[in-house]
Amino acid sequence: MPGVTVEEAVLFTDPARAEVDMVFQFEHMTLDQGPTKWDVRPLDLRDLKWSLGRWQEALAERGWNSLYWNNHDQPRIVSRFGDDGEHGVRSAKLLGTVLHLHRGTPYVYQGEELGMTNAPLAGIEDFRDIESTNHFREAMALGDDPEKVLHALRTMSRDNARTPMQWDATPQAGFTTGVPWMPVNPNHTEVNAEAARADPSSVFHHYRRLIELRHTEPAVAHGDFTMLVPDDQQVYAFTRRWQDTELVVVANFSGASVKVPSEVAERVTSAELVLGNLDVASSAESLEPWEARVHRVSRRP
Repeated sequence: MPGVTVEEAVLFTDPARAEVDMVFQFEHMTLDQGPTKWDVRPLDLRDLKWSLGRWQEALAERGWNSLYWNNHDQPRIVSRFGDDGEHGVRSAKLLGTVLHLHRGTPYVYQGEELGMTNAPLAGIEDFRDIESTNHFREAMALGDDPEKVLHALRTMSRDNARTPMQWDATPQAGFTTGVPWMPVNPNHTEVNAEAARADPSSVFHHYRRLIELRHTEPAVAHGDFTMLVPDDQQVYAFTRRWQDTELVVVANFSGASVKVPSEVAERVTSAELVLGNLDVASSAESLEPWEARVHRVSRRP
């Protein structure tokens, strides 16, 4: 529902009205854009927390959220809000952790569970999406710099989400023995379902653990949501509380080690680590680049 407001969403998803179970809202998908989707700017984490947090708050008592990063109209989230280079696996796990621990129904778009990235689209001839090709033609007619236009297309084009699914490391990624509508992403030799299933530390198995946690920990499915440190520009932290259980989620949206804000560190010191995206978690007082952790702070014996 493009343009739906939180007030409308509360009405549409109110069980008493028996209309729809949830809405897909697009507010968080515009935070790294200017007047148009092609005016690309860096994401300010505070904007993301404000947006997702206000939807969590508005639908806390009535209604229900849909939770998503990716769909067929959006570029790949690990390339957009994460780091698809050095920390590709780690940031893909972080993004999954943060999203799936919010209150609502999470959606996994094809390849997201593998950490699939944006495609290396070199020139306009590599694009298929009519929105992208039309924009390029119109921008050229206005005399815009072609390289700047292509940079925006490579970043935001819907083609990034529409490359063939990467099943294995064979020439067409196991998707077809023919010629697909777009070339498969060259990184399919490393990022593919076959390799991910065989690697216990892969993005795929981290997503499986997130889904399992939603089924085994009632606080994930039913708990209330409280945003922590909303003005921190690197750390995304929040709590989920249900009865005597409190989960604290803390994540570092940056490529540098950071100190955990004191009000968060106090909550997780001596707490049980339920899930993390590193083989060995760092201390309660710090976070490694793109580290995410879920702590269980209290639980009835």
